[in-house]
Amino acid sequence: MAKIPYKVTTPIPAIPDIYQDGDSPLNLYDPDNPDIGLFNMVDDEIIRLSGSKMYIYMYFQSEDYDPVYMESRNKPIAKDPVIVYGFYEPRAMEESLTQFGLELQNDQLFTFNKKYIEQAIGRILIPGDVIQPAFQNQKYEVFQVVEDSFESYGVYHLAANARLLRDTEEIQDTVLTDVADDVGGYAFGPDGKP
Repeated sequence: MAKIPYKVTTPIPAIPDIYQDGDSPLNLYDPDNPDIGLFNMVDDEIIRLSGSKMYIYMYFQSEDYDPVYMESRNKPIAKDPVIVYGFYEPRAMEESLTQFGLELQNDQLFTFNKKYIEQAIGRILIPGDVIQPAFQNQKYEVFQVVEDSFESYGVYHLAANARLLRDTEEIQDTVLTDVADDVGGYAFGPDGKP
C-alpha cells in the first residue's frame, strides 16, 4: 500500500486577544473564585479531624543579632501558647552514631491549613516558632516553612519542618539553684527546700 500524504486544508482560526484586559470566560485563573473558600474550608476540616491539638509558642524577632554566628543571641519566645490543630506523624526518637558522636535525627513535618494558622496566630509560621503536640512532652523548633497543596490556584497547606528542641526548662529535669561545689549543684537548696 502506498502512503498517501494528507494536507490540512482548514486554516487555524484566529486566537482572540485575551491578554489585553486579562478577563475571558475561558480563563482558569480566578483569585475571586468562591470554590477556593470551599476547598479551604474542606481542607481545614480534614486536618482538624485527622490531626491533633498543638501548642504554638510564637517567636518574636529581636534586634539582638550576632554577626559571627549569624543568628539571634537569645530567642524571645511567647510564654503563652496558641492552641491550633495540625497534622503530623509521630516518630520514635532516633539516634545514630557518626564520626562526630551521637546525633539526634528526629526532624518532624507538621502540616497546617494556611488560612486557619493565619487567623489563629495573626501571621504564618516562621522559622524560630516552637510547636508542642498536646499529647507529647516534646517541643520542636521550626526551621523551614513551605507552602504546599496548590489546587485551583489556591494555597491550602503550610508544611513546617521542625527539629527537636532540647534546651528548654521543661525538658530539663531539675533546675540547679544553689551550687554545692565546682562540679555539680543541688536540685533543691541544702536544706531541701526549693
